[in-house]
Amino acid sequence: MSSDTLTDSETSATSSDSREVPLSAAMPTKIKPSHLERLAVVYVRQSTQQQVLENRESTARQYALVDRAVALGWTRDRVEVIDEDLGQSGVSSQTRNGFQRLLTEISNDSVGMVLGLEMSRLSRSGKDWHALLELCAIYQTLLADTDGIYEPSDHNDRMLLGLKGTMSEAELHVLKNRMYLGLCNKAARGEVLNHPPIGYVRTAAGDFSIDPDEQVQAVVRSIFDRFSKGCSISALLRSLVRDKIQMPVRLHYGADRGQLQWRRPNRVTLLYLIRHPIYAGAYRWGHREIDPKRKVPGRPTTGKTLRSYRDCRVLIQDRFDAYITWEQFEANQQILDENGRKGPFRSSPGRGASLLAGLLQCGRCGRSMTIGYSCTRLRYSCLRGMLDYGEDSCQSLSGTELDANVGRLILEALTPTAIELSLNAARDLTKRRTEADQQWQHRLARTDYETDLAHRQYASVDPENRLVARELERRWEEKLREQEQLRLEHRRFTEVQPSELTTDEAHRIKALSADVAALWSAETTRPEDRQVIARTLVERVIVTVDGDSENVDVEVRFAGGFVSHFAHRRPVQTYDQTSNYAELVARVEQLKHEEKTLAQIADTLNEEGFRPVKRTTKFTRNTVCQLMRRERERRGVQPKSPRDHNQLRKHEWWLPDLAMHLKMPVTTMHRWRKVGWVIARKVSETGGHWAIYADAKELKRLKQLRSYRHNWSNKSKPSKLTIPTANRP
Repeated sequence: MSSDTLTDSETSATSSDSREVPLSAAMPTKIKPSHLERLAVVYVRQSTQQQVLENRESTARQYALVDRAVALGWTRDRVEVIDEDLGQSGVSSQTRNGFQRLLTEISNDSVGMVLGLEMSRLSRSGKDWHALLELCAIYQTLLADTDGIYEPSDHNDRMLLGLKGTMSEAELHVLKNRMYLGLCNKAARGEVLNHPPIGYVRTAAGDFSIDPDEQVQAVVRSIFDRFSKGCSISALLRSLVRDKIQMPVRLHYGADRGQLQWRRPNRVTLLYLIRHPIYAGAYRWGHREIDPKRKVPGRPTTGKTLRSYRDCRVLIQDRFDAYITWEQFEANQQILDENGRKGPFRSSPGRGASLLAGLLQCGRCGRSMTIGYSCTRLRYSCLRGMLDYGEDSCQSLSGTELDANVGRLILEALTPTAIELSLNAARDLTKRRTEADQQWQHRLARTDYETDLAHRQYASVDPENRLVARELERRWEEKLREQEQLRLEHRRFTEVQPSELTTDEAHRIKALSADVAALWSAETTRPEDRQVIARTLVERVIVTVDGDSENVDVEVRFAGGFVSHFAHRRPVQTYDQTSNYAELVARVEQLKHEEKTLAQIADTLNEEGFRPVKRTTKFTRNTVCQLMRRERERRGVQPKSPRDHNQLRKHEWWLPDLAMHLKMPVTTMHRWRKVGWVIARKVSETGGHWAIYADAKELKRLKQLRSYRHNWSNKSKPSKLTIPTANRP
């Protein structure tokens, strides 16, 4: 510190107990008339709201610096207090509006001295501290604390202030480290608690205990019981939604803090419950570590990484009252880990034969559609609503036919003609890009000139004429921002524009385009190769099923912005789902009245564009017969049988009549006859009809056999249903 830093009177006032300078002290030599003509600013700050409420003496001492400013020569009306930062930490200036206001006032050359109780009150960040020193040195602003008065433009004072700033920043590090070690020590005892999870409440002593509400306890226990039976989060969610069970949530903030609310279950909350070890009575801490590489500036809650309960810093078992045992909790974690390894949905090439994996989007809800394989069959389904919220499935369709139709579009885009058109379009795009780039260059040149002009105008103004200088400085800064923004937009434009094809690349593309169709359907071409091509050309495929019908609208968005629409027909299970069922039945009745045979009716329907349900591509004699029989059954019309019932024995049925009585296809009844599931006899050996024995017992067995459904554990029908009663031992 220079020899004239403090006067004798001020030296006596700056003792070891840091007493303030008395009001009668003489004015130090560093304070000049130019300082007194400007304001004296008293900066008041406390680090936390708790300090504001409890450490009132420190706040009072900071406000008392107004009297010191008056004693140093300022009038009381020329002393301004900035106290917007009470309760704000000095680690950064981003959230300190008072500090930002102080910098603005100094930049406006309206501050002669800044007073603080100590330098750490102004800032504990080296970056912000040195920025303040630079501004004070430029505008000849003094700094003062209880130790003395400093002139930032003076070398000795600047060195001392830099040392004080470094000590303030180091002190902050020591305090934070001390507090963190204390937090770790407290966590090691299991006493660092945040908000209680679902099913727990905070007691008056600050600990967690099981929620006293019996309904809450029952719901939480039911969740774990259902999970142990269903063994998956999806099964648990469906179970809760099916039974209309809601989740108990106690609010942590707001006027209704602590109040119980009931909300619909969702996948994320259920997974959190199953993963949390507190429900097994364990305490965990340190499972959310901060990764500096993932932090986003201005967002203090970012950068968190999750650890499993085995890798967290502190894990104390039997710390709380438990809903489940520790063994059951570990079994649940093992189930979740195994479910995650079984088959997560992946849209990357190389997983399955699906061409549109990862490209397909539901046209109803906008979610991505999942892929399902059953034997050799492929199916696309929109199941996110059902998986996450237990809703009904949105829509689904067979994937084989859809892949084939989209594949034909891709092949059309890869034909030699399309390749040539694409090359011409690429050249046109290159030309337009060159023209657009010239426009960008003009805009950049203009903004460079305007920015340079604003700088020259600001440089030519008299610095003492602050009214004009401030306005010119503002205009210059505005032009600099516009210049930087324009350059950034031009850089983005350049990055997204495609590069120009060379002559060699164009010839290679033409040579390869002739063999694309053959290569696409070749046996040596792997499904992942087709997927790579599809992902290169197609950005997204949006499918929308018309209600429950067979009609599907398909929108294919190609890379580059081209959009193609086509109508797709999906296989459905029943004729009731078809949109033209009434028209189909009417046409069949008309052809029947024209005395057409079944084969002729089938040929006519195929020629007129009618299609049967499921995967059958065209009508046949059998499908027409089944359609007519189904329509008669729906109307309840009993057909006139040409067979003579007098030829039947007791309890015998003609085979078609029994099939209609059981509401099953005649072909299925013939299959039962061939495998011996019914007792049958041929009435006439030469072109006769089949008669089936079916008394009351046999009819009951046949109905049970017809209604029996397979399951995954047992795919064969029980023998008591397949052996006729008369043939049983």
